[in-house]
Amino acid sequence: QVQLVESGGGLVQAGGSLRLSCAASGRTFSSYVMGWFSQSRGKERDFVAAIMWSDVNTYYADSVKGRFTISRDNAKNTLYLQMNSLKPEETAVYYCAAKILRIWTPNPRDYDYWGQGTQVTVSS
Repeated sequence: QVQLVESGGGLVQAGGSLRLSCAASGRTFSSYVMGWFSQSRGKERDFVAAIMWSDVNTYYADSVKGRFTISRDNAKNTLYLQMNSLKPEETAVYYCAAKILRIWTPNPRDYDYWGQGTQVTVSS
């Protein structure tokens, strides 16, 4: 079992930055694929970024490439998402997720564990 707790959300002006954190419990954290997803009100959950267990390969949605950076610290069992140059349309609840099978996928249905989410609001 893995439990995930996100933090770091908040209100920021357009063009600003936020750093999200996801604290994970569970001794096998380092073997999972970890991802970040966003969900705006009334919309489906969208893939934002993912990182492989080895921390070598990262994947991003086209819309965030060059602005967002995903990273992980296996020693601290923590996943991060650095978000720069934020846009108002990126206002959403951001979720951390873990996937047992070590194959990257952007499909949220393939992820096995989810946090409760943290609200990010970007004002114009």
